[in-house]
Amino acid sequence: MNGARGGRRWGRRGRAALAALLLCAVQGRAAPVRPILVTAWTHSEPESPEYVVVKAAADAFNRRQHTYRVEFLPSMRRDFAAWVHHQAANGTLPCLFDIDGPYLAEYAWPQYLQPIDRFVSREMLDDFLPSVIEQGRYQGRLYSLGQFESGLVLWGNLRYLRAVGARVPTLKAPWRLDEFEQVLARLAASGKVAYPLTMAFYNGRGDEFITYAYAPILQGFGDDLIDRGPHGTARGVLDGPRSVAAVRRLRHWFDAGWASVRDSPDDLEKGRVALAWNGHWHYPSARKALGRDLVALPLPDFGRGIKTGMGSWAWAISSTCPAPDGAWAFMADLLSTEGIVRMTNLNGAIPARRSALRRSPLYGAGGPLSIAVRQLALGGVPRPVTPAYGTISQAFRNAIVNIMTGADTETELRKAADRIDRETAAHGGYPYP
Repeated sequence: MNGARGGRRWGRRGRAALAALLLCAVQGRAAPVRPILVTAWTHSEPESPEYVVVKAAADAFNRRQHTYRVEFLPSMRRDFAAWVHHQAANGTLPCLFDIDGPYLAEYAWPQYLQPIDRFVSREMLDDFLPSVIEQGRYQGRLYSLGQFESGLVLWGNLRYLRAVGARVPTLKAPWRLDEFEQVLARLAASGKVAYPLTMAFYNGRGDEFITYAYAPILQGFGDDLIDRGPHGTARGVLDGPRSVAAVRRLRHWFDAGWASVRDSPDDLEKGRVALAWNGHWHYPSARKALGRDLVALPLPDFGRGIKTGMGSWAWAISSTCPAPDGAWAFMADLLSTEGIVRMTNLNGAIPARRSALRRSPLYGAGGPLSIAVRQLALGGVPRPVTPAYGTISQAFRNAIVNIMTGADTETELRKAADRIDRETAAHGGYPYP
């Protein structure tokens, strides 16, 4: 009876483990050491190509060494940022997870993350694009590094541009505001397109795209979302005269019929527009549809030089991770030149390291998207590095959507600036511990 109960209590795996321990003791050998568990999350959907690549990297890492074992856990992907906050409050963050670059400060300020400076060699750091390092820093410490960077360009259909005699702009000689608007006017008058320019407004109502893609217009006019100084205030900046002028010009493009709030993701591919204000991820479908007529153009210079959005997903180690050395060992594997090449050859993003860029058919020297890398170096502007970024992005996005659908520009920007400043004041200006 007792033996039967004991057998049931141990179970098959338990009895096998006990037998192995007894055999080791009889033979005078040390008991096998279990690998240290490193838990991980990713925002990618389990069926997505990016998840497949990362999971394959974890499996290969686990086979190659036996000190650590990386295990990916299910995570909430619909609102990943809220999920991170929820799990941090419960003390159940994994060792390793990826974060969207502009939200770094939101996680570093409450000390959800631990700095990774001690792990990163100078040689490795020097190989990363400066923009990737910049988005990974908060208060002078490095908290994250990513496999890829993002790029915003003006996609063009050469057939339509040539038909109206438009000059093809370059980084050295981009379109200025007046020439850009003249091109839009000629395209609209040509009758060849439904409307000239898609601003990917379809992305705007619940997505990060509006802030990523439209804030560079404010910056091109000489203003910004907030003051980038120590106070981080929005009043007088987001609703300042240059920001108001920038958003009014943007509104003019929609009012003139040059852009549409009813645009669709495939308007460029279907030949309904000649220009698309969008990111690097648009390349595969546009190239397939337009072939050699597709061209990546620099963004216009609105008076203060070309400005472009930047920043993407990056890996970080939680402050509660019991095995940071193991988390870094796998993170370093993902961030190797080979790991970055594998990922970016699949997802088409800008490789985060120069050594990987040189091996990229898209972004290397002479590649069809190399302009995105050079534009980043010339005018990449990170989204504000502050724990208030989530509020900033939501307030700006709501203001833009309201303005483009008929609301008053000054009123909406003032309301957005007030909301941002209230959030910052409610947290005492986010003092750093």
